[in-house]
Amino acid sequence: MQTPRISFEFFPPKSLDASFRLWDTVNTLAPLDPGFVSVTYGAGGTTRKLTHEAVETIHKNYGLNVAAHLTCVDASKAETLEIAESYAAIGVNELVALRGDPSGGASEFTPHPEGFANSCELIEALAETGKFKLRVGAYPDPHPEARSATSDVDWLKRKFEAGAHSAITQFFFEPETFFRFRDACAKAGIDAPIIPGILPIENWNGVKNFAKRCGTPVPAWMDEAFTAAKRDGREDLLAQTLCAELCTTLLENGVEDLHFYTLNKPHLTRDICAALGVQPESSLENVA
Repeated sequence: MQTPRISFEFFPPKSLDASFRLWDTVNTLAPLDPGFVSVTYGAGGTTRKLTHEAVETIHKNYGLNVAAHLTCVDASKAETLEIAESYAAIGVNELVALRGDPSGGASEFTPHPEGFANSCELIEALAETGKFKLRVGAYPDPHPEARSATSDVDWLKRKFEAGAHSAITQFFFEPETFFRFRDACAKAGIDAPIIPGILPIENWNGVKNFAKRCGTPVPAWMDEAFTAAKRDGREDLLAQTLCAELCTTLLENGVEDLHFYTLNKPHLTRDICAALGVQPESSLENVA
């Protein structure tokens, strides 16, 4: 099994305490030499300014390749492209282009009257600038708004046709979920990179609630395992073991890249990377 190429997702801080958590996360994981790191956009574009500040700080101070999330939510086409240009101006040339969740807790996405109607329109406009490497989202389990069993594959194909370079999947719990999706994409003629999104489980109840909102099925066996582990005080051990096993199975079946959703909690992600053979890059400061 070869050592994987890795990447990490962070989210921008909304408080002083959250700022300390973000920078602790970056400091802990940056030495693992990720291929890129992404910074999320809050629901409804609520962290637009914070996202830009976090992206700029990570890019300038850590020398990491940063991919900034950009969505279609609550902004005109001109405003959205202006944000993209502001990233290009500071040397950030990767974006994660997403439609985005509906704003204000709405159940359905309503485009801005002068905005992009969907992710494909956004991707096409960004691709036309010629300034960005574009990553997009993919859904190995059906998206909550999917109209048919093939909708998610069809949409992903359209995203690549619009100009996307690679895709990052929503998290999933069992490797077979990713393999089925990968096979369906290949059958549809998609040959661009599809990177599995990995969610280390820091809090099982929180993850279950998150999965429900995302439409990600929770295996009954996993819920039973975490219930027993909580009773025995072994939740952290179980979380690390299951995540390492998931990653190992993916790597043994042709996957070369893994994208970790860190939730700005770095230590479990760091330990899982270590179990996969990903070691910190040595620096002169650490050499006796």
